[in-house]
Amino acid sequence: MCKFCAAGSVARHSIATVSGSAAPTGSLARSLVPRSRALQTKLGASRQTARTFDPPKPAAVKPLTSDAWLRPATAAGGRALGRFSTIARDPRETQFDIPKTHRAAVVDEPGGKVHIRDVPTPQPKDLKRGEVLVKVIYSGICHTDLHAAINDWPIGAKFPLIGGHEGAGVVVALGEGADEHVKIGDRVGIKWLADSCLSCSFCRAGNEPNCQHAQNHGFTWDGSFQEYAVSAARHVTPIPDDLPLDAAAPLLCAGVTVWKAIKVANLTAGQTVAIVGSGGGLGHLAVQYAKAAGLRVIGIDTGAEKEQLSRSLGAAAFVDFMKEKDLVAAVKAATHDGLGPDAAIVAASGAKSYEQAISYIRPAGVLVPVGLPPDASISLDVFWSVFETKRVVPSYVGNRQDAIESLQLAADGLVRVMYQTQKLSDLPSIYDKMHKGQVAGRIVVDCSL
Repeated sequence: MCKFCAAGSVARHSIATVSGSAAPTGSLARSLVPRSRALQTKLGASRQTARTFDPPKPAAVKPLTSDAWLRPATAAGGRALGRFSTIARDPRETQFDIPKTHRAAVVDEPGGKVHIRDVPTPQPKDLKRGEVLVKVIYSGICHTDLHAAINDWPIGAKFPLIGGHEGAGVVVALGEGADEHVKIGDRVGIKWLADSCLSCSFCRAGNEPNCQHAQNHGFTWDGSFQEYAVSAARHVTPIPDDLPLDAAAPLLCAGVTVWKAIKVANLTAGQTVAIVGSGGGLGHLAVQYAKAAGLRVIGIDTGAEKEQLSRSLGAAAFVDFMKEKDLVAAVKAATHDGLGPDAAIVAASGAKSYEQAISYIRPAGVLVPVGLPPDASISLDVFWSVFETKRVVPSYVGNRQDAIESLQLAADGLVRVMYQTQKLSDLPSIYDKMHKGQVAGRIVVDCSL
C-alpha cells in the first residue's frame, strides 16, 4: 500500500504506463498529509542526505541515573541508529514455527489481576479473510494498557482481555487475501488501531481512528502481550529493516501519537512549541519529533534528570513546574518575544496542565491535548479565547501513514527511544509500579520470557 492510500488519499494513487512499464504519476514528491512547505524541505533534505551518507550521530545522552537501562536505541557497537546502520537481527525473526499454545498476559475481569498463562495459538486455518498471525517478539507498555485493565475510562474494554498495542514482530501466517498487504517474514508492528472499515468518510479522509467500526488492540481486540497475535493485514505497520524491533515497539503508540500531535499543531519550521511532560515516555519523543520538524522546543517537566534529558534531546529551554511560582509567566518568558509559544502539546495526564497551557500559548496559538486524564475537563473563557483566537485541537492517534513516518524518522537517526527491557512475566509487577507512579520512561517486554 502506498503512502497516499495509507493517508486516506486514494485519488493520488494513479498509475500510468510509460514505454510498456508501470510508472507512478501525480505529485508523488509531496505527502498529502498536511505539513508545512518548510517541513517538507527539511525532511526531504534529511532523506536525500541519508541516501549518500550515514546520518550524523546524535549528541550522546549522559547517564542520568544509575539505571543502566536508560539508553538510546543503538546498533551493534553502540552506534546511534541511522538509515544505513547495520543491526544485529534477532534470530527469532526467521523462525516461523506456529505452536499449539503460547504464553499470554490475561486479565479476566475489570480491575482483575494479570495472569501469565498458556492460551491456544490461532492456526493458519483459523484466520479470517484479511487477517495475519504475528509472532510478537517485543511489546511496549503504555499507560492506556493499565487504564484498560482497571477499566477506569468512560468507555469499557472487552474481558477477558489480552492487553498491549505496541507489538513488534514478524508475520508467520496469512489469512485469505492478506497477501495483498504483507507476506510471511515481514517485520510489522501491532499498534492501537487494529482495524477499520477503510470505506467510511472518516477512513477516506485519513481519520481511521475515528471510524465507527474501528477495533483497538488491547482494548476491543486482543493485543500484543502474548507470543502470537492476530491482526488485520491492512493495518499492521511495516518496520524499517534498520530499526531493531525492541526500539520500534514504543514508537507504535508513543511515537506515532506525538508525531501526529505535532502535525495537528500545523506549525512551520522556526516556530516554538511547548512540550508538557518533556522528560516522560511520550514527551521525550515529542521533543525529538518537534526538532525533526524544525521547531524550537520548550520542555516543561520537573527534576534535574528530566531537565538534562529534555535539553540533551534538543529542548532550547526548560521550565520546572514545581519550582516556578508563576508557570504561565515562566513559559512566556522562555519565548523570544515574551508572548508565549505558538503551540503547546500536553503529553502529561495532569488536568491542571491543560488550563495552564491555554493561558500561556500566544494569541492565535493552539493547544493540542494528548494525555488522557480520566474525569478531566478544559475550562475556556469564551471572550478571551475568541478575542485572542486561541484554539484547542485534540489529537487522538495517527493513521497508517503517520505510523510509517514516525518509524522512518527513527530509522533515519532523528529520534531515539529511551526504554528498559523486561520480561512479559514481569507484567503484573510492572502494572503495580505504574499504578503507584514508580515507572520512569518506556518499558518494553520480551514476549518470550
